[in-house]
Amino acid sequence: MKHYSNSKKKLYLILTTVGVILAGLILAFFIYVNNYYHTDTLAMRFLEGDSAISLTYEKDYLVLAPKEYILDTGVIFYPGGKVEYTAYAPLLSQLTKAGYTCIIPKMPFNLAVFDQDAATPIMADFPEIKHWYLGGHSLGGAMAASYASKHSEALDGLILLGAYSTQDLSQLPLKVLSIYGSEDKVLNKANYEEGKAFLPNDFTELCLEGGNHAYYGEYGEQAGDGHATITSEEQKRLTVEAILEFFH
Repeated sequence: MKHYSNSKKKLYLILTTVGVILAGLILAFFIYVNNYYHTDTLAMRFLEGDSAISLTYEKDYLVLAPKEYILDTGVIFYPGGKVEYTAYAPLLSQLTKAGYTCIIPKMPFNLAVFDQDAATPIMADFPEIKHWYLGGHSLGGAMAASYASKHSEALDGLILLGAYSTQDLSQLPLKVLSIYGSEDKVLNKANYEEGKAFLPNDFTELCLEGGNHAYYGEYGEQAGDGHATITSEEQKRLTVEAILEFFH
């Protein structure tokens, strides 16, 4: 009987220890995901007053649609890791003014890794759009590339901003544009260079002189990033110019 009692105590101790560890891990996870980069509210207020575009907040994504000149081409953009999805609306609004409908998925916990297939239901929601480009920043770019590796037939092209592919796209009939800033200190340059082998031989690459990692979005400075020698507005302008040229 005493041996049985000791066994129960040991089991109770083990279960209690496991429970405490799991609770600690869950708490650490929620602290981690709730410490994210927020969209600059002034940038969004300015954008919401723009008469050339309309913003529609759906449950799982934000739509930026042209009010007049509308093309049959759309862009789905995966946000960077731990960055609020609306932070990329100012960048994409410049594409919208050129006639492109742009959609930004709201990722679970602000991490695209938890919903890398977000593009599929979005494309189904917009049957009038005949040509799709998928893009993403940082972690969002990596997840966009992963999606493209499995669904290239649904896409006209892939746009990577401060990102690289971990999946082999080299043999796929897919246009790829890769943009990074010369002062980007968040992007792992060694992995970026290795990732080029996963891209088609004719992919387009652009280094933005003076650009950093964060200035594609409107969420302030990013920890560990380099000091940009161009403004956030200039980095967005150059990025949009390259994307528009890539479309054609």
